[in-house]
Amino acid sequence: MKNAKQNSLFSEGIDFPFQTAHINTEDSPENFCDDDIDYVTKAAQDAFGITYLFPWQRIVIANILDASSWKKQSFSSDLREEPPKNQIVLLPTGAGKSLCFLTPALILPGATLVLYPLLALMADQKRRIDEGGLESVIFRGGQTLEEREENFKQIKNGARIILANPEVLQNKNLITRLKECNISHIAIDEAHCVSEWGDSFRPAYLTLGKIIKELDVPVVTAFTATASPEVLKRVSEVLFGGEAHIVRSESDRPNIHYNVINSYAKKREVFKTAIKSKKPLIIFCGTRNASEDMARELSAYYGSEKVKFYHAGLEKKEKDTVEKWFHKADDAILCCTCAYGMGVDKKNVRTVLHYAVSPTVEAYIQEAGRGGRDGEVSNAILFWSPKDRRTLTKFPLEARERKMALFAESSNCRRQVLLNALGGEEVYCDGCDVCKRGGKAPFAEDALFIIDIVKKNRKLLNREQLESLCVKELNKKDIKEFGCNIWEENDVKEIIENLLKEGYLRECLWPLQKKFDCALTLKHKEKLVPKVYRSKKYKRILFIQKKILRHLNFQRILKKLLERVQETLSLQAWYVRAEASFYSGQHNLQEQ
Repeated sequence: MKNAKQNSLFSEGIDFPFQTAHINTEDSPENFCDDDIDYVTKAAQDAFGITYLFPWQRIVIANILDASSWKKQSFSSDLREEPPKNQIVLLPTGAGKSLCFLTPALILPGATLVLYPLLALMADQKRRIDEGGLESVIFRGGQTLEEREENFKQIKNGARIILANPEVLQNKNLITRLKECNISHIAIDEAHCVSEWGDSFRPAYLTLGKIIKELDVPVVTAFTATASPEVLKRVSEVLFGGEAHIVRSESDRPNIHYNVINSYAKKREVFKTAIKSKKPLIIFCGTRNASEDMARELSAYYGSEKVKFYHAGLEKKEKDTVEKWFHKADDAILCCTCAYGMGVDKKNVRTVLHYAVSPTVEAYIQEAGRGGRDGEVSNAILFWSPKDRRTLTKFPLEARERKMALFAESSNCRRQVLLNALGGEEVYCDGCDVCKRGGKAPFAEDALFIIDIVKKNRKLLNREQLESLCVKELNKKDIKEFGCNIWEENDVKEIIENLLKEGYLRECLWPLQKKFDCALTLKHKEKLVPKVYRSKKYKRILFIQKKILRHLNFQRILKKLLERVQETLSLQAWYVRAEASFYSGQHNLQEQ
């Protein structure tokens, strides 16, 4: 087997960043005797270039080896009478989950079947596994019979890893052939997808429990970085009939610092933050169109070589090009959807921005976990708007979707809010904006700026005049920092619409019709008095004004209607018709 220490993709402190050992030169791994370390660690050391295994990795590997009825001396320091055959493993992103199934694959007599959710992730892992010295094969849709036969031939000749996805396992003939391959272990990576996707657009995940029973494999392990108690329960039900042993390490990633920025024009705030933040940088945009749009705007500022977009709509060749570009770059910005979240690994991402709010806490932690995989500090910044609040607060308090609103608007430690959502442990916060500031995120700066302009010009400007003035003043304020005009009319329109919906601004009625007025503010701007224009007193005044306007409009309409009726009646009056008839008769007599 090729020694992976010579391979940069599998080198200690880079591929598995938390497993760098601090040892003397004379105690280097090359000088260890086989008797000084256990056989499993020795196998991982030879294959992957690491020095030691973490306790949670040892527990997971021990469970796999013991449950597979492998007869050599037990690797477990605390062997149970019946080791768990089904286990769900929760390890944070970057903690070396892949070691937990790749290391047993070196030792087990049969092959290991690994299931991945994305084709891009399968291809990336195959490349890494092959270059790490392990033989692997990949089963995916669209393969020819010749390609499938070649895969089975490689398995027969000793390929240790079989890569597949749930959809390809719906093929009965493939399942029949795999049953003959003496598979020793099934590993399901990103197992939270069973719950997140199985019940919606990927029903193949819901058949995995039946497929596991049909393959009759000694031990099955499901891996994920993030899962709430509800997700764990659903995964256990689908895969293992509700009976699974759970191995959980600390869920916290202390090197990720969580921040929330309130904004009424999120797109422009993301743009400004991306320019000011450390690179490499990822922006999760939610949709394909939003990813392309954000990349287009940042490209106009930086140039196309520093900014690209990534989503599921790209061709495979385009994805590969973007992945390779971003992997090598140190000052790049990638605008993407969740398609990148589980697809490719880059160690030194310094900032992760969330333009779109993740649907669940699990998804947010997964995506924020793309940053800081080298162990260095990474900033995860979520942008929060009134529209996000209105959308998520429609869900019940106990709903999973509502927890992102609790995270964004929390006045307590954000890290603890995330861990509580996962049913995790209490920790000391190493970095979140609430703990640093001592309170929740301040009121949106862009909204305060607009309110100040309205306050200085109360009941003087209509919508068009206000929009024009705000764009001018905002660009004047930011041009010194960014060197160009970055604010557009659509940004200001978005702010004004949100302020109107939230009750901070109003359009005056009669007699100052369509002029803008603002809510009063306290001494400190961040303590803005909310919803002044939703009070009972204002509503009463508004009702009276509308009633007066309605009455005046009715009078004008009635007056016009009466004038038109009078004009029509005048033209059709009997004396008019008679007079016209008389003159017509006189004219005829004169002619005769």
